Amino acid sequence: MAILHADLDAFYASVEQRDDPALRGRPVLVGMGVVLAASYEAKARGVRTPMGVSQARALCPGAVVVPPRMSAYTAASKAVFEIFRDTTPIVEGISIDEAFLDVTGLHKIRGTPRVIATKLRADVRERAGLPITVGIADTKFLAKVASAVGKPDGLLEVPAGEEIRFLHPLPVERLWGVGPVTSAKLRERQINTVGHVARIGEAALVTMLGAGAGRHLHALAHNRDPRRVRVGHRRGSIGSQCALGRRPRPFHEIDATLAALADRVTRRMRRAHRAGRTVTLRLRFDDFGRATRSRSLLKATMQTRTVLDTARALLTEARPMIEERGLTLVGLAVSNLDSDGVVQPSLFDDLADDRLDVAMDAVRDRFGSTALTRAATLGRPLGPSVPILPD
Repeated sequence: MAILHADLDAFYASVEQRDDPALRGRPVLVGMGVVLAASYEAKARGVRTPMGVSQARALCPGAVVVPPRMSAYTAASKAVFEIFRDTTPIVEGISIDEAFLDVTGLHKIRGTPRVIATKLRADVRERAGLPITVGIADTKFLAKVASAVGKPDGLLEVPAGEEIRFLHPLPVERLWGVGPVTSAKLRERQINTVGHVARIGEAALVTMLGAGAGRHLHALAHNRDPRRVRVGHRRGSIGSQCALGRRPRPFHEIDATLAALADRVTRRMRRAHRAGRTVTLRLRFDDFGRATRSRSLLKATMQTRTVLDTARALLTEARPMIEERGLTLVGLAVSNLDSDGVVQPSLFDDLADDRLDVAMDAVRDRFGSTALTRAATLGRPLGPSVPILPD
């Protein structure tokens, strides 16, 4: 197997620097209240996402703050994915700015994986005007790790036979699935590197982290990842999120934002003919912590009222945490999506609500997404849709 993981560098900020020559070489922050993306000039000063813009400015006083332009980022992403598909027909997009490419078997017509990756980077720079980092390895997991280590604007190949030597010195956080909570559990036991994880028996990891996580990390620490690059893989969830900034927000304002997110997400579901069973609420707090709450429905739905009622119940459960810690970002996603596009009415669905959803979609399709909005959100625009950030 020869797999490339191609990942655009500081994507939103790079698009802004590409489109405005005055921003090139300067620290750039993309966001409204919360930093959605930072250029590498800003990252060098300690700026990280999803840091508040005021804190980012304190770390980097000369930073230029620009509002997000999702239409520009979408257009740039489409242009880059065209280059990916010109490179190989086997492309699996995993976000707006990254993809896996299987170049196995292309040696005779395009050269070695390194030659292919070098040309890919040059094509993206020439045709899209953007920097991109590419990792090369024999598994998807290791290719993604290689691109992360190779950033920014780099190319890193893990040669055959050198996989374990490359992987084991890396910190445990390089393993997929190791977030702050799992990292803390491992480091409390002096398990600091991938090599340390590999030397622990699978049974011990299962006892420590649970069956799923323990087996998953044990396999990755030995570079066991049998997944192939999948073409045309349909997304497993549809979601959106909104940065709220650092100022305190009354609960009714957070609820109004959640309602607007529910409108946005379910409209996208109906346009894609996808119904989902699991509603997930994602929260980020003023102390940079985060929380996720989910609830599964008995049957799949794409109805706004059902999704919103479920999300509101989750938000109410989290209210004490929000009031104690402050909230800087709220996200809503629907997962466990039906793959055949056939929608079975939910036990909670009502035909009158279905007709209302259809009528509201028709108005927005004809007159624009802002032509019809909830009274609670008047004067408080939700802002552009941005992808759900990974946990």
